[in-house]
Amino acid sequence: MSEEHEYDASRYERPSVTVDVVIFSLRGSELQVLLVQRKHWPYQGMWAIPGGFVHMDESLETAARRELAEETGIDDPNIYLEQLYTLGDPGRDPRTRVITVAYFALVVSDLLHLQASSDAAAAGWWPAYHLPPLAFDHADILQYAMRRLRYKLEYTALAFQLLPETFTLTELQDAYEHILNERLDKRNFRRKMMAADVLSETSFVRGGDHRPARLYRFRPDAVAEVKARRLFP
Repeated sequence: MSEEHEYDASRYERPSVTVDVVIFSLRGSELQVLLVQRKHWPYQGMWAIPGGFVHMDESLETAARRELAEETGIDDPNIYLEQLYTLGDPGRDPRTRVITVAYFALVVSDLLHLQASSDAAAAGWWPAYHLPPLAFDHADILQYAMRRLRYKLEYTALAFQLLPETFTLTELQDAYEHILNERLDKRNFRRKMMAADVLSETSFVRGGDHRPARLYRFRPDAVAEVKARRLFP
């Protein structure tokens, strides 16, 4: 091969690559998102989506799961993680040319062990529909993640990733209402959920001030698309 056709890596600029992970959880029956407060420039003191630079020896998903584990203490390959979008505006990061691959994760609040990584001043949960000003272009990422979550909720049983193993139909409806940010008719909701055939009735009930409520669980394959039809609205 002639010298003029040999590849010389030093001749080409290399953009940095990061992953940002939008972490959703239902906490106190409210959809919340995990944010970290930046410790250093740029955007020092502002809140941001957890994320970091991709190591040379790891895949994008491995990097995203590493960031998830660092912020929540959850290192479980079964945690729901989905790639959202790639953002690459040349001016999105004042430090250097950075391309980021955004993900979103759904976690049950009982599993969480919140911890701020070493490059963050603090970490905290915020109501998904009442967020502070965000660093970088993270407001756009959050908006995209919320839209994807709401959309997928309409034709999949993805909500089970945010719920404990067993739940009442009222708790299930509460979860849908908080994610969709709207009220749903009780009778219509239950009819559609039962018709979708994604729930399994258990032999257990949960007591309370009123009549004990039957507990349900999602079928193991419930995350699959529900017969290609929208459940809600």
